[in-house]
Amino acid sequence: MDRERLSRLAIIPPDEKIYREIRGRIDAIAKPLDGLGEFERLLARIGAIHGDVSLDIEKKAVVVLCADNGIVEERVSQSGPEVTAKVAALMGQNKSAVCRMASAAGAEVFPVDIGIRDAAALPGVLDCKVARGTKNFLRERAMTEEEALRAVETGMEFVRRFREEGVRLLATGEMGIGNTTTSCAVASALLGLDPAQLAGRGAGLSGEGLSHKTEVIRQGIALHGLTAQTDVVDVLCAVGGLDIAGLAGVFLGGAVYRMPVVVDGVISAAAALAAERLAAGVREYLIPSHVSREPAARLILRELGLAPVIDAGLALGEGTGAVMMLALLDCARAVYAVRTTFSELDMEPYRRMT
Repeated sequence: MDRERLSRLAIIPPDEKIYREIRGRIDAIAKPLDGLGEFERLLARIGAIHGDVSLDIEKKAVVVLCADNGIVEERVSQSGPEVTAKVAALMGQNKSAVCRMASAAGAEVFPVDIGIRDAAALPGVLDCKVARGTKNFLRERAMTEEEALRAVETGMEFVRRFREEGVRLLATGEMGIGNTTTSCAVASALLGLDPAQLAGRGAGLSGEGLSHKTEVIRQGIALHGLTAQTDVVDVLCAVGGLDIAGLAGVFLGGAVYRMPVVVDGVISAAAALAAERLAAGVREYLIPSHVSREPAARLILRELGLAPVIDAGLALGEGTGAVMMLALLDCARAVYAVRTTFSELDMEPYRRMT
């Protein structure tokens, strides 16, 4: 992967004809018009992405990118970097929160070491390590351009592979101590907003800790001279994480290989924003799930024009919010799959009033 290849990515919009056909079929179901709310639009979007009115989303996968962040040296988190490897190991054993929830939602979890600091291989975790974590962005750029682009390419390759294996719906997740700091830094740069508007408490920082975290991000952005006009790759290299760069690749891959990808919390939302800035049109392939309680999440989703359906103050991470969305989409699709029409009930259909 290089900048030239990135610049040549051409995103073809989802099939508008299929979208309208699915919306028409949903309107013909014996229920109030728009009775499924936002799910009607999301189902139609998924069908338009696939180019298929059947709305087959039976085979689902969750890709969880795990990486460490050098900025943890600045005490921006309650936990140390050793926790990243420990939680990733639990995923490899199918014992973490996202694994339990994915099993209930009929999805398979693929944990990926894209940048864990620990050199040891973790059973059950795919080894795609680009580097042993990033650097401390208060001292130097978090990663090299080569590392950032390799992470992006890794994410895209996963989508290609999943598509070939018949996956119809992909959810995103991540694990990496300090990544609410890196995602806030990326979002602050890309949106041109002060970190104070975006930074949150992560896994439970105190008010003093939040103030310190905000100042660390502000100093990092100033150190690297980042503005809303800075090249996206340069932003990722300066203050991003390998998980964020990899997830940006996953979202790019969704648009390139026509796979609907569910956005999880603030980290994957920041990655989705980076992907959209790298190749306009990626947003049409994104399926929102929930609004993280991190302040940046709502602002990023608004910028992307996405309307999440879950607003429950979730902050569990790992892709758990995206997995909840998989289950909800299955419920909505059940109404579409076996449609009871107005004619079967000898009823006049509802009509849209102008």
